[in-house]
Amino acid sequence: MRLNCFLILFLAVFLSAHSQVTQLKAFEIDSTNGSFKIIRIKDVKLKYLTRNAKLTDPRTVLNRVKPLSIWYNRFKPTSFWKKVNKFGLNVSEVSFVNWNAGGDNSVSALASADFARNYKFRYLNWNNEAQFRYGLNAQEGRKLRKTDDQIRLSTTLSFRKDTITNWYYSVKANIRTQFSNGYKYPDRETPISRFMAPGYLFVGVGTSYIPPKDQFNLYISPATMKSTFVLDENLSNQGAFGVEEGDRVFLELGFLVTNTWETEITNNVLMSHRLNLYTDYVRSFGNIDVDWELNFNLKVNDFLNANIGTHIIFDDDIKFDEEVAEDGTIISPGVAKVQFKQLLGVGLLYSF
Repeated sequence: MRLNCFLILFLAVFLSAHSQVTQLKAFEIDSTNGSFKIIRIKDVKLKYLTRNAKLTDPRTVLNRVKPLSIWYNRFKPTSFWKKVNKFGLNVSEVSFVNWNAGGDNSVSALASADFARNYKFRYLNWNNEAQFRYGLNAQEGRKLRKTDDQIRLSTTLSFRKDTITNWYYSVKANIRTQFSNGYKYPDRETPISRFMAPGYLFVGVGTSYIPPKDQFNLYISPATMKSTFVLDENLSNQGAFGVEEGDRVFLELGFLVTNTWETEITNNVLMSHRLNLYTDYVRSFGNIDVDWELNFNLKVNDFLNANIGTHIIFDDDIKFDEEVAEDGTIISPGVAKVQFKQLLGVGLLYSF
């Protein structure tokens, strides 16, 4: 038994020593000289091709190249600024020719411009707005008259302690005045208002409620300084708009609440509302000054729209029906009344 195992082992060693191993035909030894050898695979052509195989020429033929039919938008980095630029012009005209019922030809125009630069990111919210209005009316048989005149600038800087709450600590400032002289028609000699006569400046600190969609904004300020400017000498000497006779500025400290809200109540009908409520702590606490605007914008297309709006003002410092004696002394300073303005127009609106 041991002899058989020894013979088998000796035979295996003898055969392995004299045998030659042939290399695969798919490989050949590279001609590179060195201590190591590199073996590369030869290009082998397939004899049979599958059905899905597609043999293409890697070279591009220019006359077969087609331009892109769809241009892809370039990457734009995220901006935390929201910009608004609007220009509007509403025109209304009435013309009569041999009209039996009678009437005067007239043309009215109202130009407006609205700008906004609002920044919002995490804890910080900064809103800046500028609004301008100016309207004129030309009627046959009388001179040009002003129908609307307004300058409104405002800025609000708000900060919140975390990104969950919608309540902010806010600092707010806004100013209101007009472009040109105002008259009590048909008197065109004595202006009853001018640029910065009156002019109103509100500066205060408080808190704001600003939801994520930015369509609603509520501002409450327990400490707001209201400055009334009458920079015209004649109006200042008359003590107009609440200032003392001869003074140019009148200061008040009071409580201010403002609210703005914009929403689409139905398809292509946008409602915007702005409300300011202010009361003075010292002179007449509880007597509230009201400034309320309500507008409906009916959009026809990107450039044509219709506007329906109202504006209500009540200011205890603005008096009406003043009684003056023949010698110029004031018998009665008059009373404060509700001021109401209504607007209806169709015109052009351009936004970018």
